[in-house]
Amino acid sequence: MIPRELKESLAQHIASIDHPRELVVDVMFAVQDHYGYLSDEAVEEVAELLDMSPLEVEQLATFYTFIYREPVGKYVIHVCDSVICWMEGHESLLDHLSGKLGINLGETTPDGMFSLLPVCCIGYCDRAPAILINKKVYGPLTIEKLDDILEKLRAEGLTPSI
Repeated sequence: MIPRELKESLAQHIASIDHPRELVVDVMFAVQDHYGYLSDEAVEEVAELLDMSPLEVEQLATFYTFIYREPVGKYVIHVCDSVICWMEGHESLLDHLSGKLGINLGETTPDGMFSLLPVCCIGYCDRAPAILINKKVYGPLTIEKLDDILEKLRAEGLTPSI
């Protein structure tokens, strides 16, 4: 269930515009930011807030790459597989990432730290090959840079937030 404060904030924002359905992606992201993903219950609550059917919300949620319908890791690694990244060595980086994390595309590490997901383009062809981790772009990448990034994220992920 969406927390009261978040629900009230979203309801106020929705009430302040002429065409509330235009906010569906923003509302899905706000709920996802709270829970980490968009559960079936959350889809129903978003639909209720926007006076939409759960099916309409579900169709949009499954269309957008960055809306997660299943739990994901603390760090979501989107691996760009565009033509440019592919030409610049995306496959060797993906193989290295997969081996280093012990997971394939679409999976999450058993400790819940990392999810590895494909994305058709992140729009950083000038930094190819590139990845996106929790909305931050990294590139151009080498295996060494990738190992450094993973090491820093692991250290950060093990540090409790204050």
